[in-house]
Amino acid sequence: MTIQRRPLIAATALAALGMARHAAAQSGTIRIASAGPMTGSNAAFGGQMKAGAEQAVADINAAGGVLGQQLALEIGDDACDPRQAVSVANQLAGRGVKFVAGHFCSGSSIPARDVYAEEGVLQISPASTNPAFTEQGKWNTFRVCGRDDQQGQVAGAYIARHFAGKKIAILHDNSAYGRGLAEETKKALNAAGMTETLFSAYTAGERDYSALVSRMKQAGIEVVYVGGYHTESGLIVRQAKEQSLDITLIGGDALVTNEFWQIAGTAGEGTLMTFASDPRKRATAAEVIQRFRAKNIDPEGYVLYSYAAVQVFAAAATKVGAVDPRRIATALKADGPWQTVLGPISFTAKGDVTVPDYVFYIWRNGAYAEV
Repeated sequence: MTIQRRPLIAATALAALGMARHAAAQSGTIRIASAGPMTGSNAAFGGQMKAGAEQAVADINAAGGVLGQQLALEIGDDACDPRQAVSVANQLAGRGVKFVAGHFCSGSSIPARDVYAEEGVLQISPASTNPAFTEQGKWNTFRVCGRDDQQGQVAGAYIARHFAGKKIAILHDNSAYGRGLAEETKKALNAAGMTETLFSAYTAGERDYSALVSRMKQAGIEVVYVGGYHTESGLIVRQAKEQSLDITLIGGDALVTNEFWQIAGTAGEGTLMTFASDPRKRATAAEVIQRFRAKNIDPEGYVLYSYAAVQVFAAAATKVGAVDPRRIATALKADGPWQTVLGPISFTAKGDVTVPDYVFYIWRNGAYAEV
């Protein structure tokens, strides 16, 4: 009798387990991720992305989730390293993630994009600005920020207008983001009739740029445009001041972190940079900003861009009535505008925003504000 009962008990247990799994699948969570440099020299931006995604998930879940299911957020750390980004992308895809708000560095987003496309994962970058990210027209690739060819046009035209007759150096760190932005700025500057005195690369991650500063000092450089990140930009301008080289530093959106001032110190006074008009001042973000500030979080830089990326995913999934990345991607391009903390967003056939928005900011007394 005992021998006969065991298979019956086992069968009953298996049936119950199957029913439990089915119920869990019906009422389970939707796995999404935020991926970027959670460690390394650009970790400040990874922190911005993480904060934005976490708040978006909390707010969406508090409102009932997506299609009756809660969002579960995973965090991927690529340290802005292309090989690590590919590894992170494979790991997230293997965990069943449907959507990734990431990555930050274009050099990470581009190789990760190909993994996500093959594995059926939707990718919306809050911050990757290199044109190549969307130019291939992958089905799954979007961004809620602008592009470097747009940012470079604004920067080059501004330099030509405000620094005519000055000796200009254009520097870059050889990354997909840095070199791309520097080249686009050079292109716009040259089209406006100005030629830079120096166009040169530097090695990211170093601590001593005195040789580069000496080279610029010998060339009589007065304005330095840096296609690169805040750490090296801060060191370059600080070391220039230490060598009594009086320069105006100009950079791109990778300077939108308070860490820039912590590195540059007072040498950063008067530094200019391009970024979208301050999202913290938009009426569409007012309520969300209050929630951030209640947690002592300043939603600077790409915090609200990451929030918006999650919002867009949730809205499109709700519209199509399914968490199907391909159907969501189709809806993102065909429908819209999508209402976000950044305001209404629509996408081109390539996955770019239809209305880029770059303006100039200036650093004064440890803070940045629109010019």
